[in-house]
Amino acid sequence: MQDFSYVTGIYNITPTPFHPDSSLDLASLKTLTDFNVVKGVNGMTILGVLGETSKVHEDERDLIIDGVLKANDGRISICVGTSHDDTTEGCLIRSKRAQELGAKAVMIAPPKFMKADQEAIRGHYLTIADAVDIPIIVQDHPTSTGVTMTVETIARIAEEAPICNFLKLEDEPSPTKVGFVRKVCPDMVIFGGLGGMMFLEELRHGATGTMTGFAFPEILVEIHRKWTAGDIDGATETFYHYVPLIRFENQKGINLALRKHIYAKRGAIASPTLRKPFMPVDDLTLDDLNDILTRLNMLESD
Repeated sequence: MQDFSYVTGIYNITPTPFHPDSSLDLASLKTLTDFNVVKGVNGMTILGVLGETSKVHEDERDLIIDGVLKANDGRISICVGTSHDDTTEGCLIRSKRAQELGAKAVMIAPPKFMKADQEAIRGHYLTIADAVDIPIIVQDHPTSTGVTMTVETIARIAEEAPICNFLKLEDEPSPTKVGFVRKVCPDMVIFGGLGGMMFLEELRHGATGTMTGFAFPEILVEIHRKWTAGDIDGATETFYHYVPLIRFENQKGINLALRKHIYAKRGAIASPTLRKPFMPVDDLTLDDLNDILTRLNMLESD
């Protein structure tokens, strides 16, 4: 079996950069990739929910994937979100194309229509696993899909298709389910998520790392580095120090707008533009953000 040990640690789910007129900003794909490499992440995940994948046209997907892969030039691992809301066939086409373009992994959530049909979920992943040779990161995120996967289904998929022995777990409470999955699948690579809000607890319950869109990924890198080195107190202190920012940034409805604002502020992308529809961030909320960054001495972090 191939060595997939690169699928671990901190994967930053990145936004898709757009110009103020909402057209695709290809130049910012390079600055965004360079930013992540410098911050020390193990990999980037593009075209996820936070990548506004539902607002990206099919003919733009190749441009985004190719742009990031060329900018990356093999420095870190690139995972591509290839979920399709409606069909297994659509997901299959996207996944095969991502592999053809050079992606090191794909992230896949079950189609929304599957709901409580665990056998259909299993069949979906096994079909994709038969068609690609790179890791499939199973995304368990009921909030965005409306689909809940049981621990038994997750374990069975991994057993029947070892290429699916990778999980992005965001079914709340995530630490609890991480622990349940870890007991059944001791060798599974389990990523937390949810903006990093429960990262410390996810690690305590057996997570391998996290895959999320926090706009200060170097903080998650530091927590993970300390934890894996056995410095549990250091990891805990770092997490608790930055919890106010992690919590604030992950506000429902405006989390992506806040993250794009921060990415633009840090020079990773040229514009914080989101494609419509979206919930804008008001000036008072931005003042709140600046207050947190000031109190944490992060305004001049770059």
